Amino acid sequence: MIPLFFLISCGSKKQEAVNVEAPIVNLVKLSDVQIKNAGILIAKMEQKEISSILKVNGKIDVPPQNMISVSVPMGGYLKSTNLLPGQHIKKGDPIAFIEGEQYIQLQQDYLTAKEKIIYLELEYNRQKELNKTQASSDKVMQQTESDFKSQQVLISALKEKLQLVGINITKLNVNSITRGIHLYSPIDGFVSKVNVNIGKYVSPTEVLFELINPSDIHLNLKVYEKDISKLYIGQKLNAFTNSQPTKKHPCEILLIGHDISADRNTDVHCHFETYEHDLIPGTYMNAEISIKNAKAFVLPEDAIVLFENKQYAFIKIDANQFKMTEVQVGNTENGFTEVLQTNKFVSAEFVVKGTYSLLMSLKNKVDE
Repeated sequence: MIPLFFLISCGSKKQEAVNVEAPIVNLVKLSDVQIKNAGILIAKMEQKEISSILKVNGKIDVPPQNMISVSVPMGGYLKSTNLLPGQHIKKGDPIAFIEGEQYIQLQQDYLTAKEKIIYLELEYNRQKELNKTQASSDKVMQQTESDFKSQQVLISALKEKLQLVGINITKLNVNSITRGIHLYSPIDGFVSKVNVNIGKYVSPTEVLFELINPSDIHLNLKVYEKDISKLYIGQKLNAFTNSQPTKKHPCEILLIGHDISADRNTDVHCHFETYEHDLIPGTYMNAEISIKNAKAFVLPEDAIVLFENKQYAFIKIDANQFKMTEVQVGNTENGFTEVLQTNKFVSAEFVVKGTYSLLMSLKNKVDE
């Protein structure tokens, strides 16, 4: 019986030795000289406004007035064009040449009408003189006047049609009749779509090219209902793409929507402070918006130390002793870090300068 009791007792002692854990060292004691040399300063938490970051996403958009659809009022065959999607163009650049019999006919009608009105005007003036002496009847006079004025209306209408298709009437004569018309870019911008090919006949209802004026290109963000009240007109933000997250594009909020979608979000329109050619409409972007929160309890950024992937601060226990305490932190701004769950720290005095020296002393103590 005695040997059995001996074995059990030894086993029990061995088990107890295994379960003993080393105490966690979190207290640092320094002499007055060490405190002075470390430059230790003590302060309580204070309240300040700290910004948080609201992360949203959206895509680059262009307002309708900056999207131009190019078509031909009278149709025709596309004879030539050198446009490609993405190509940059300037206002007034020729972008296509359209041919068609209707353009020849329109110029012919206009020149013929101009020649005819010379005769009608002379005849009208002649009939007026004859009518004064009763050498011509009122009926003939009225008919001549009607023909002359009708021809004036015809010339005016033909002139407008020529201007509509881009033919310069001041240079139009019997020797300058052309088989077609040039189309010119109405804006400075770039080509979004090319919907035709050489030789194709296009009708007046077809869109040949789609152009974009990037002068008012903007970012359309989707913001959830709960975050709308945090935004305001003129607020600054930074946008970036998934492919280039480090390249920030500064923006400013121009318009906040007043209707909520079925997904409980609204549109927030932002203007890019600087336009860059890689900002292509339809591109998805992320955005970070700094939001001012209510006042929070903060400590200077130097008061927080990182140890074994956790955040700590040193609390004063007495004149020469400090306790390393884990803290939950929020956002950092202007050299101050937000401290969360502050109820147990409201009256505490923290080391706000010299925390690194305390951490080194603590590590040395652990190593010993």
